[in-house]
Amino acid sequence: MAKGSSVQTLYELCKRTFLPSEASPPSSHAIQKLSSLMDTITPAEVGLKAEALEDERGHGFFRSTFSNYSSRTAGWAQPITYFHIYECDSFTIGIFCLPTSSVIPLHDHPGMTVLSKILYGSLHVKSYDWVEPPYLAHNTEPFSGPMKLAKLQTDAVLMAPCQTRILYPRTGGNLHCFTAVTPCAVLDVLAPPYDEAAGRSCTYYRDFPFSSFQGYENLEIEEREEEYAWLEAIDQPDNLYMRSGIYTGPPVQFLLHSLTNLLWWIGGSRRALKETICFPGKCNIV
Repeated sequence: MAKGSSVQTLYELCKRTFLPSEASPPSSHAIQKLSSLMDTITPAEVGLKAEALEDERGHGFFRSTFSNYSSRTAGWAQPITYFHIYECDSFTIGIFCLPTSSVIPLHDHPGMTVLSKILYGSLHVKSYDWVEPPYLAHNTEPFSGPMKLAKLQTDAVLMAPCQTRILYPRTGGNLHCFTAVTPCAVLDVLAPPYDEAAGRSCTYYRDFPFSSFQGYENLEIEEREEEYAWLEAIDQPDNLYMRSGIYTGPPVQFLLHSLTNLLWWIGGSRRALKETICFPGKCNIV
């Protein structure tokens, strides 16, 4: 059933694009080909039905990453739901469903390439890249730690249908925050996945306008001050409330041909094989 589906095609193209970590990074052409494929995927093709688009505000408080410094307002919302589709050492595929006013706080993707496709709804995206060479601000009272300078890349509301967004390890808005303007869903491909042992931990940040701290007015910057912000690393926000959902779209089938031959040789059946390798997904988010 899944063979020939958009999800299966996405999985197979990711397999060819994102090779093991010791291999060279994928070419920009390969990434664009993957992006073009994601542009064509619709909510129905990943199991999202019309009733999933309904929005009722509920529990779970989500505060803007800009906190008191932002014009964005906090709101009450249902928890964000994550639908796991596939994961291996090289990449992961999943869907985030965000109710109105919910926020995925500002966070980074160290050494990762990420493709994000808005499947439905409107989403405010704010993203940054680190200024290079790095610049730290130490005179940041009343805050204890140093702030790191970042350049604004995106600060806009995006509405489906729109092109898949791509961020790279150093460009494209590697640090981003999502705020749901309406109920929305985002199909994500992360390559490689977060892995603390490999140095790819997710770090959350709080952003402050460039003018927030004194003593840096004469810092040479290429654009207007409004295009820059100081970022402070913080613990994962307590009010970030996510839950795992059961993915109901076409499951991923992998190594079907070779495994079929193996099970045939040992007396297995094609039916048993299909039931073994087709999985709807799992998620470590609680």
